[in-house]
Amino acid sequence: MELSFGTFSLVLFIIAVVFVIKTINVVPQQHAWVVERLGKYHSTLGPGLNIVLPFVDRVAYKHSLKEIPLDVPSQVCITKDNTQLQVDGILYFQVTDAMRASYGSSNYIAAITQLAQTTLRSVIGRMELDKTFEERDHINKAIVNAIDESAANWGVKVLRYEIKDLTPPKEILHAMQAQITAEREKRALIAASEGRRQEQINIASGEREAAIARSEGEKQAAINRAQGQAASILAIAEASAAALRQTASAIREPGGADAVNLKVAEQYVNAFAQLAKTNNSIIIPANMSDIGGLIAGAMQVVKSQQKT
Repeated sequence: MELSFGTFSLVLFIIAVVFVIKTINVVPQQHAWVVERLGKYHSTLGPGLNIVLPFVDRVAYKHSLKEIPLDVPSQVCITKDNTQLQVDGILYFQVTDAMRASYGSSNYIAAITQLAQTTLRSVIGRMELDKTFEERDHINKAIVNAIDESAANWGVKVLRYEIKDLTPPKEILHAMQAQITAEREKRALIAASEGRRQEQINIASGEREAAIARSEGEKQAAINRAQGQAASILAIAEASAAALRQTASAIREPGGADAVNLKVAEQYVNAFAQLAKTNNSIIIPANMSDIGGLIAGAMQVVKSQQKT
């Protein structure tokens, strides 16, 4: 009888423990548990301590509310210009409605993955190959918008999509590399020609400025020479005038007229002497009285100057 009572107590204890375990549920932070009562959706348990009816309620689904990265498998897409392109990416989503995520789709992860692949093929098919490398942001946004509209029925929010790699065939890669090389060589040639053009412009500008500087220098030199010649002529004229004034002053002095007569006679004789040296014959004046006449004429000029 005692053994039966002990066994009964043990059974009651086990039942109580199981009852407590089935009744109390502790949900972690950023998680949501879906509870079914008799096979029908009853409630969604939030983080913390939750009480349910044992053997009547059961936790059917457990969802994480954190942001989840989903690797979208690589696939071959055909561009608008009929070029094959190997594309793979990664999708970030978050469960926002645990009930819809449980009953809206049998497998929302597979549904999101398939929808991302089909949308990617559709977007790539409307673009040319070169544009696919330039319009990554456009592709990402188009895929997010298309998936997010359908994923709302699955209780999922698609946050963003990122293309990890775009890989064209090897032949296209070689052609693109050759095109890039040719474009760079073209830019290099253009840059070199522009450099030579600028060099010629600089040389011509320098030569022009040098010619202008030379002409300005020659102009200033001519002006300086003209001014120097004018100053020289003026100085000579002033010196001649001063000499004439001194001569006239000397003539007015006592004995000045005699000195002038003597000087004129000497010059007359010297002139005939020079003429005699330049010819084989001796030149003698036809009238020796010409010397006296010359002297008299010279003196007449001097006297007229003295009167003025």
